[in-house]
Order: sequence, then C-alpha cells, then structure tokens
Amino acid sequence: VQLQASGGGLVQAGGSLRLSCAASGGAFTNYVMGWFRQAPGKEREFVATINSSGVRKNYADSVKGRFTISRNNAKRTVDLQMDSLKREDTAVYYCAARYGSSFYSREAREYGYWGQGTLVTVSS
Repeated sequence: VQLQASGGGLVQAGGSLRLSCAASGGAFTNYVMGWFRQAPGKEREFVATINSSGVRKNYADSVKGRFTISRNNAKRTVDLQMDSLKREDTAVYYCAARYGSSFYSREAREYGYWGQGTLVTVSS
C-alpha cells in the first residue's frame, strides 16, 4: 500500500487542522492505520491509531481529548482532526499502515508502510 499524507500547515496555538492520508494499492480494510509525529531533535512518537473496522481507537496521552482519528474505508482514507493545538504539537506527522491485523498498535516498529510526512507548525 502507498500512503500520501496532506493537510499540514501553519496554525496559531488554540487553532485546528485536519490531516488526511490517502491509501492506494492493497485492500485498505486489511490495514490498521496510525499517525505518528517527529519533532525537531526528537524521536518519532505515537499519536493515534485506529483498527481496521474503525471501531477501536487509541491515543497518546498528550493528544487525548484534542485529536480525533477516523477512517473511511470506502474512500481509503484516514484522517486526524487536531483541535486546541499547542506549540508542542509542532512536528512532521506521518501516517502509517500495519498489515494483517485487526488490532490497533501504538508501536511504530509494527507498521510496515509509511507516508512521506506533512509538517504541522503551531505558533504562539
């Protein structure tokens, strides 16, 4: 599967952005999807994940209550709605796909497919 992320940009603290990841190739419902991010000088970290059916979701504590992950299996997309953004949310955001399991995962090493990343910059 190939992944293409979009929707990043510059936003003021307290604002919102919606990231989208479009998948091509492969059967989309065979993949657990996740969002990860990497801030300058830091390691990549888990943000959110959603299982193949879209019923089960999991979030990093740092974004819980502010971010919402969703997927549309018919359109082959997974979105990340980001509200109440903070400066510390500034990072390159990556969507990722994990094949062959219906359970979500917080572990980057379990994802075999990655998009190119989209930059989110939150200003004060």
